[in-house]
Amino acid sequence: MAFTAKDVQALREMTGVGMMDCKKALTETDGDMNKAVEYLREKGLAASQKKAGRIAAEGMAYAAVVDGVGVVVEVNAETDFVAKNEKFVDFVKGVAATVAANKPADLEALMACKYAGTDLTVTEQQQEMVLVIGENIKVRRFAFYTEGVSVPYIHAGGKIGVLVNLEVTGDIDVTEIGKDVAMQIAALNPRFLDKSEVSQDVLDEEKKIMLVQMENDPKMAAKPEKVKEGIVAGKLGKFYKENCLLQQEFVKDGSVSVEQYIQNSAKALGGAVTLKAASRFEKGEGIEKKQENFAEEIAKQLGK
Repeated sequence: MAFTAKDVQALREMTGVGMMDCKKALTETDGDMNKAVEYLREKGLAASQKKAGRIAAEGMAYAAVVDGVGVVVEVNAETDFVAKNEKFVDFVKGVAATVAANKPADLEALMACKYAGTDLTVTEQQQEMVLVIGENIKVRRFAFYTEGVSVPYIHAGGKIGVLVNLEVTGDIDVTEIGKDVAMQIAALNPRFLDKSEVSQDVLDEEKKIMLVQMENDPKMAAKPEKVKEGIVAGKLGKFYKENCLLQQEFVKDGSVSVEQYIQNSAKALGGAVTLKAASRFEKGEGIEKKQENFAEEIAKQLGK
């Protein structure tokens, strides 16, 4: 399978590895991006398998609690100017209110719901916004929680929206706890909430990568298998701390994990708190944005 310079650039952005090594990895794996990432990890060049979707579309991620229902939504548009448009922001908030009121099963069901405060469906209201704003606008995804206590957090004016859902025991205000956890999620984007969510397939893949890395290291290759297994076990502990929210170091106080922070804070308030769920939406995540050459576009319009 052939690959292009853009593929090399994409692999570099995924892994942080130099251009030549990325090109070699794609050559060795016949242009297969996933295999190229694995190849670089086995060589000890790529630090993580995690592939952050590129921010490739504009619009807004928004989180709120509406009538007791925690909601997070993403609505996309063509330019970043739209996110500052009051009518667009109101439309996004209306989508969140519609989710809270109707609790739709999926996106198709949401688009068929009556948009909050109108007789139009969400689809029809979205079409109205396209005409008013003059850009393609699209409701992309949503999540909501009806049980427990939800705490919303919006980062950088809608670049990231996070919704944290907590089970609370005792008459305590958990807003600060929820916001701190949401900010951690926004900043570090953990793959899992807790190490119990990590499947055996994921662990097996991590072990495989670690063992291949050791085989490629002359100092490690000669060590007995038992020693290698012990090293792998230690590295898996690090994997949990890097990839699982509750096991991560709490950003505001590195002496405790996020789980310990939640427990300690809740105890200090006279209650107990358990993290039940969380959703993190990053604006444009995973959407490939068309690269425009504005100079060429203007030249075309001028007939040059």
